[in-house]
Amino acid sequence: MAMQVTRAPDTPLAILRRPEVEARTGLGCSTIYDAIKAQTFPAPIQLGPKAVGWIESEINAWLAARVAARDAARKVMKAGGR
Repeated sequence: MAMQVTRAPDTPLAILRRPEVEARTGLGCSTIYDAIKAQTFPAPIQLGPKAVGWIESEINAWLAARVAARDAARKVMKAGGR
């Protein structure tokens, strides 16, 4: 089943190539593909026979989730008296 990508009307769908994904996330190539295999990172889409790219909004959502997880962990630590 195909995944539906939702975005704001009139917002262009932006595709990021691997070097830009690495730069934005701080992750290396092997780490990205290991996380894709573990289903903890957005999978790329096929652009051509030998080219893939990532949907920018999915990478942004992944980054936002990482920040939210960090902030939630900090709140738990503060509530625990640390």
